[in-house]
Amino acid sequence: MRLIIEPDYARMSDVAANHVIDRINASEAAGDRPFVLGLPTGSSPVGMYERLVEAYRQGRVSFRNVVTFNMDEYVGLPENHPESYHSFMRRHLFDHIDCPQANINILDGNASDIDAECRRYEEKISYYGGIDLFVGGIGPDGHIAFNEPFSSFKSRTRVKTLTRDTRIANARFFGNDPAKVPQCALTVGVATVLDAREVMILCNGHAKARALQAAVEGAVSQAWPISALQMHPHGMIVCDEAATYELKVGTYRYFKDIENI
Repeated sequence: MRLIIEPDYARMSDVAANHVIDRINASEAAGDRPFVLGLPTGSSPVGMYERLVEAYRQGRVSFRNVVTFNMDEYVGLPENHPESYHSFMRRHLFDHIDCPQANINILDGNASDIDAECRRYEEKISYYGGIDLFVGGIGPDGHIAFNEPFSSFKSRTRVKTLTRDTRIANARFFGNDPAKVPQCALTVGVATVLDAREVMILCNGHAKARALQAAVEGAVSQAWPISALQMHPHGMIVCDEAATYELKVGTYRYFKDIENI
């Protein structure tokens, strides 16, 4: 695992955006197939998206040959609801770049057959040859996408009931009322994420410190879904200093030394 520790959220966002840009441009230079990019929602990637939009406007990157797959979507929330992940992605990224609409894939939380929608999503990822880079966030309890604690490491795209903690955490987007947060969501599985050729997780803030410690120093355990990243050959976490509060001094220094070298 690679752990990149940056001073603050702004620098974390810079590093994450530059990594995505580098991977897209390298794929464009090779020119043999679209670059397949997995994308998250939530507060952590907002800074990264701002920098990707700016890079596009500056001509540093193009998304015309990028295919995207988002991690998740609420069940039963209209696509045009301001807090749907369709709306989130348009607001923060897709309305501002040149990614063709046909290349954008987000789960349909209003599908008449939810199970069929989940199967379709996995099949479409396979059709494109898998995901090249999956970017994700991390919850305070270690969840990735909506894979709550004790999700199977072999899980695939499916419907998940959201825990009380997750609904409380997301209530800030719904007038601070957990009751307004949908009870279920569609989400890619842990195995879906781990199948990507590369995984980059964003982790910022003191509230994520225990999750980061579990991801880096803890045992691989379904109690902390993020710990599955330890099994990935090309897993990377980009974090800020505030998120490192629970790491051992030796761990912190090791990863800082490695990046300096």
